[in-house]
Amino acid sequence: MKTLFALSLLTIFALNARAELNKWVDEDGVVHYSDTRPAGVNADTVRNVTGKDTAATPANDKPKSYVEREVELKKALQEKQAVNDKLAREKAAQEERQHNCINAQESLRTLESGTRLSAYDAKGEKYYLDDAAREQRLRDAREAIRANCD
Repeated sequence: MKTLFALSLLTIFALNARAELNKWVDEDGVVHYSDTRPAGVNADTVRNVTGKDTAATPANDKPKSYVEREVELKKALQEKQAVNDKLAREKAAQEERQHNCINAQESLRTLESGTRLSAYDAKGEKYYLDDAAREQRLRDAREAIRANCD
């Protein structure tokens, strides 16, 4: 009796395991899904419900050797190091731009303050900036702010 009951349950589940899901659109444009194909309607089989699909296994299924794994590990480490180096260069460039921005802003404030400015020439002698030199330095400071400040 128990064997017959178990056998009938297995038969029922086996029939459901091969179920298909059909999709069709009626005259009103409503999409319907069913396990049976309707008569006189063009129905598409959406999927074959047979359980989980197994991915095709590659023909070369043998495990990788120690040398192959070592090569892959070294390659991954090199790629990671390259990414870290790139990030470090970008961070250094950002810090340099920020430093240049601060210097340009300070220079602009000094030049716009109207005080008399002096500088030293190649011989080490002190000279005072005339209006043309001040205007040129103002333009340079504004350009540096545009280039380095966000």
